[in-house]
Amino acid sequence: MKLLTTLLCLVACSPLIAESLKGSRPNIVFVLTDDQGMGDLSCMGNTLLKTPNIDAFHEKSSRFTEFQVSPTCTPTRAALMSGRHPFEVGVTHTILSRERLALDVVTFPQALGQAGYKNGIFGKWHLGDEGEEYLPNNRGFHEVFIHGAGGLGQEQFGDFIGNAEAKYFDNILLHNDEVVKTEGFCTDVFFKAALRWMKEQIDAEQPYFTYLSLNAPHGPFYAPKKNLKRFKDMGLTANAAARYGMIENIDENFGHLMEKLEEWNQLENTLVIFMTDNGMSMGRFQINGKPATAYNAGMKGTKNSMWEGGTRVPSYWYLKGKTQEGVDIPALSAHLNLYKTFCDLTGADIPESKLPPRGQSLLPLLEDPKADWKDRTLFFNKGRWGTKGLTKEKAQYECAVRTQKRRLVKNKFLYDINNDLMQENDLAAENPEVVQKLSKEYDAWWDSVQPFVAINEGMTTPKKGDYFLQQLQAKQLKEHGGLPLWK
Repeated sequence: MKLLTTLLCLVACSPLIAESLKGSRPNIVFVLTDDQGMGDLSCMGNTLLKTPNIDAFHEKSSRFTEFQVSPTCTPTRAALMSGRHPFEVGVTHTILSRERLALDVVTFPQALGQAGYKNGIFGKWHLGDEGEEYLPNNRGFHEVFIHGAGGLGQEQFGDFIGNAEAKYFDNILLHNDEVVKTEGFCTDVFFKAALRWMKEQIDAEQPYFTYLSLNAPHGPFYAPKKNLKRFKDMGLTANAAARYGMIENIDENFGHLMEKLEEWNQLENTLVIFMTDNGMSMGRFQINGKPATAYNAGMKGTKNSMWEGGTRVPSYWYLKGKTQEGVDIPALSAHLNLYKTFCDLTGADIPESKLPPRGQSLLPLLEDPKADWKDRTLFFNKGRWGTKGLTKEKAQYECAVRTQKRRLVKNKFLYDINNDLMQENDLAAENPEVVQKLSKEYDAWWDSVQPFVAINEGMTTPKKGDYFLQQLQAKQLKEHGGLPLWK
């Protein structure tokens, strides 16, 4: 009897092992926000924000607590699409034609398309505006609804003329091969467009991948009045109020997305992922005239830094009845892993390519958070040389190396990252052999990526008005005298 009681307790107290996900072919909805950090959620401890819908999603999700991305937006997107470090696919900046995803990459949406999936992108692409061949229409997406450049209003880098003045409302966007005018706040529009397209796929019994790649809460900061009011009443300075308003607007839309999936009885066959593309882009601000510092979940560093706060992001996964609910997965994981994970889920073959994906599938960890996961070494570099006086030689050591336990910054500062998120206690002097080993690995990696880095080096950057989307806009205006209203 005692043995039976012990066995029953073991079963009851152990987490349920998720059923096999490999080849299960769920629909996939991937929500990626822009410049929202770990600390930009109330479930992570932010006391100013209210994000009840993402908080509820967090509670029932499988959560990768050590998830790493690149320190800025384009590199993260390049790694997602390719399964490789962004430098290995030519991406070393967010501008200067160095944001273009190498054409030798066969993206994971292309792989999913070969497996019978339809793929839609809504929001931000930021992997090349210089020519039609770089756009998502030609990289595996069947439905395209995007702005240009790295953010709405960045007309000098290729966004549509007029979006700078529109300030995130009533924007001009690309819908497939047509430039259209929209009505409403950008985040609301992107979610509405995605939901409409998803319902069409559901009604057609067509498996799909939805990439809700939002431009919010990337600056400049604008939010609907209803989302601004609470923060203005609290006395936050204008930019902080608008940025937090943008985040709460995202939360509202995310809640509506989950409600519709439940209404459509889709939660059992739709994997939903919430992630952000890099650390937060918010520093000090004021509340009623008094200085305040943005909450960063206890981490040092923000966007575009080599500290942990620049590259660790929330990554929450939920497929009702298939993923484990409310479970933390502490294994070191990264954006490089998504390509093979999505192929494993959908039964898609890895396409032959000159630049095949390198990352490992996350399915073993989703099925069992305690699964054997070999320690790996991740390399980070800020890139961005050629701007703000940063030379390539100096940029080489704007870097970090991450293992499960350690973070080496600039090849000289070493931290026990599991016990020192603020990276206050430099252990380099006590562990010279670790510094030497990781530095040597980084230097070898840097040398290995130089042929790939050269893919986009020295390219001529178009002037405002000469980018492909802007030329398409000008052509439509000339031929039709205006742009159609998207509804």
